[in-house]
Amino acid sequence: MLGNSTSDRTAGRGGRPRRALVLVENLSVPFDRRVWQECTTLRDAGWRVDVICPQGTKRDTEAQAVIDGIRIHRYPLQAATGGPAGYLKEYGTALWHTARLARKVGPVDVVHACNPPDLLFLPALLLKRRGARFVFDQHDLVPELYESRFDRGRDLLYRAVCALERFTYRAADVVIATNESYREVAQTRGGKRPEDVFVVRSAPDTSRFQPVPPEPELKQGKPHLLCYLGVMGPQDGVDYALRALAKLRDEVGRTDWHAVFVGGGDTFDAMVELSRELGLSEQVQFTGRVPDADLVRYLSSADICLSPDPLNPLNDVSTMNKVLEYMVMGRPMVSFDLREARVSAGDAALYAPANDESRFAELIAELMDDPDKRAWMGKLGQERINGPLAWRNSQKALLDAYAAAVRDSAPASAGHPDRAGRRPRR
Repeated sequence: MLGNSTSDRTAGRGGRPRRALVLVENLSVPFDRRVWQECTTLRDAGWRVDVICPQGTKRDTEAQAVIDGIRIHRYPLQAATGGPAGYLKEYGTALWHTARLARKVGPVDVVHACNPPDLLFLPALLLKRRGARFVFDQHDLVPELYESRFDRGRDLLYRAVCALERFTYRAADVVIATNESYREVAQTRGGKRPEDVFVVRSAPDTSRFQPVPPEPELKQGKPHLLCYLGVMGPQDGVDYALRALAKLRDEVGRTDWHAVFVGGGDTFDAMVELSRELGLSEQVQFTGRVPDADLVRYLSSADICLSPDPLNPLNDVSTMNKVLEYMVMGRPMVSFDLREARVSAGDAALYAPANDESRFAELIAELMDDPDKRAWMGKLGQERINGPLAWRNSQKALLDAYAAAVRDSAPASAGHPDRAGRRPRR
């Protein structure tokens, strides 16, 4: 249906499909769920899609793959360690491989670059010179990410990432934002016209997240199961969640719960150690990354889910995937009071004042004592995910963004490699 409704935008001369090249550095594909949803949406709308991304360590390890009609070109990449020098090595390697593989892909109509980092405008500019339009898919606000992750203030590196963001905005023909907060930044800080910025919200894959019968044994003999799902990085608030659980035990006097933390990341080992220091080892379980089937088991058995992202420059304006995944599974949650958390969850969450661990603990206890409220909140979350936050709405916005990007341009397959370099869009 999407392909039929957009055939006039996706077909080139002689009926040849338009081509899109998606650039990703942060994750492998299709492991990056948002990127994969975008790729399959474009494919279904008649685009020929190629992806350049890193190889995964345990999955997505092949250098070349064709999955569901999408061609994926992967390169080896070692994640940064050891401070700024490590990031320079990582990003330099990624840029070299991206440019190398892009030459092999050949001419495309759209180059679609997903941040972080804000460096993919460099290979995008090379492709623009050959006639491509540049769609910037802003997954993160990198200046805010830098401030929130490293806590070094607005130093020289902060100013550098701000400059790279400005260059990226300037090079982009169209910007895709994950929410209205990011859209506002693109227009104010990025100077983009409103008609050139499209909100394409992330949404869970409902075929991947389907509740299954709960398994009481996962509660380890306790009446209530608490669950955290997601990355464990410096800005993700797992330490806030653990301290809140200690307060739930010590200040609220509740020990009738077991908690499971699903996921991994830079601070995983530190969080396991913090749990031990807080005396929570008997009640808190860390699973690391698990297969989708196990993830669904834990969420289906959870009574309350935790969204402990603290208030910082990034988290306040970012949409958290875990919030959406809790909602699609019909789980109520406790969150700190962040702007975009309220936009996503609405009344499917209870909100503690920003970074208030004691109140966070009290709200967990409140939900433990009110099964009817938990059920109502879970149902409300599912209705939101299947209604205003459904991926079908984002699909339309994505295709509208592509239509705006290629408006009045000849297709790459028409054989005019330098047309865009000589004919500016506006």
